[in-house]
Amino acid sequence: MPTSITTIKHKLDSHLGDSITVVAQAGRKKITKRRGILRETFPAVFVVELDQDQNNFEHVSYSYTDLLTKNIALEFDDDQEAVEA
Repeated sequence: MPTSITTIKHKLDSHLGDSITVVAQAGRKKITKRRGILRETFPAVFVVELDQDQNNFEHVSYSYTDLLTKNIALEFDDDQEAVEA
């Protein structure tokens, strides 16, 4: 189980190019699910290229602290592995 930003980044680096589902808290009782492909990781954020038939925009970025604070959860489609802090 990743417990720091560096371990989360290394885990995401191993999944570059994989299909991913991002479950994000959008409000008090609202949850959004977005499907796409993990494209890039940077020192503080990672970028997901979204499916165009489901979303109005092409890319979305999240910070690793979103995973640490459990504001988002990631699920990889290929092996049903979830990334959580």
